[in-house]
Amino acid sequence: MPEYTIYHNPRCSKSRQTLQLLVDNGVEPEIVLYLETPLNATQLSQLLSKLGMTPRDLLRKGETAYKEGGLADSSWSDSQLIAAMVAEPKLIERPVVVKGERAILGRPPENVLSLLA
Repeated sequence: MPEYTIYHNPRCSKSRQTLQLLVDNGVEPEIVLYLETPLNATQLSQLLSKLGMTPRDLLRKGETAYKEGGLADSSWSDSQLIAAMVAEPKLIERPVVVKGERAILGRPPENVLSLLA
């Protein structure tokens, strides 16, 4: 099993850059195409824990689903936001790289270098 996992969207330039940065540093991560294989609520909660982020921190606020769903409303609970991201994976900020119990958001891609040490 690979030591690293990247939650990847190949259509996203930052995601592609992050993957290339990993490969350039000798890392062959497991690639999870999270739009095709969405995370369930438990997996997303575990990922958030590894990131040290709240669900709101991981939301892509520029997405149409964010605006149309009224997700900017602060009354949404963490569990409701997680449910929204599970139902609409495009709402999850990308890419996320995981190594063991740590994860980091590859925005900018250089952020993942801290996982390589």
